[in-house]
Amino acid sequence: MMTEKKNNTALKILTGILAVALVALSIYTIKFYNEEKENKEILQKEKSVIEDELNELIVKYDDAIEENEIMDQDLVNARDRISKLLDSVKDNEANLVLISRYRREIGNLKAEKDRLFRVVDSLSAQNQQLTTSLDSTSVALQQRTQLSDSLQTTNQSLSTKVDKASRLKITGLKGEGVIVRNSGKLVENDNNRRVDQIRTCFTITSNDLAEAGEKNMYVQVYNPENELVGDEMVVQHDGGTMVYSASSKVFYENDELDVCILSNTMEDKLLEGNYKVYVYNDAILLGTGSFSLN
Repeated sequence: MMTEKKNNTALKILTGILAVALVALSIYTIKFYNEEKENKEILQKEKSVIEDELNELIVKYDDAIEENEIMDQDLVNARDRISKLLDSVKDNEANLVLISRYRREIGNLKAEKDRLFRVVDSLSAQNQQLTTSLDSTSVALQQRTQLSDSLQTTNQSLSTKVDKASRLKITGLKGEGVIVRNSGKLVENDNNRRVDQIRTCFTITSNDLAEAGEKNMYVQVYNPENELVGDEMVVQHDGGTMVYSASSKVFYENDELDVCILSNTMEDKLLEGNYKVYVYNDAILLGTGSFSLN
């Protein structure tokens, strides 16, 4: 009889302990569920913020592409990379690892945007300076043409030459690092620690409207830190002063003409990464390109 009472008491105690444990487990489960739900909401909000930032970057690139002609391809390529990242964000469910990776990629994209837009602003300022000078020259010519019919004919001829259709145009722009052999032979190499010079090659297209004769061709080469690589040649143009990496005089006869220009290098400016090249005829920018050194 005594043993039966003890068993009942032990059973009641065990039942009480199990009940308390069940309540505690229920509270923990509810708390864990609420915390997980809250974390998912936070990650979803962060995902929405990232999508908004990427959409904002795309809008800025669209505006820049609409306003700029020469660097269109660089801007389009950067915008396309942002669009692909935005598609990836939309297609994947938010989690801490992906959010962290997207944040790092957005940081890189913003840094690239700042660098590209600085170049665009610099080119726009140079073009504006040259435009102002051309406008001033145009006003002076217009005043002089009023003196006689003969001067008016001369002014019309000069205006035709300044027309955009008569400007030189280039294709196949390519920049690359080269090693200079003892024999003088140039060998392409993309190792920044072995490069002796930077070679910029392009083709001047045929143009019957362009004026034939000797042409001053210039190149600018910028390293990944946006530093000018080359001889830093200072040239005075009508619209202001320009600094170039190297130059070459070519004789153009209105037919296709292949041109390569070598820029000297200094070891401390040959960095690993992406390089930009710009080709000019006098102060007129003809095209841009890029290449990489490892």
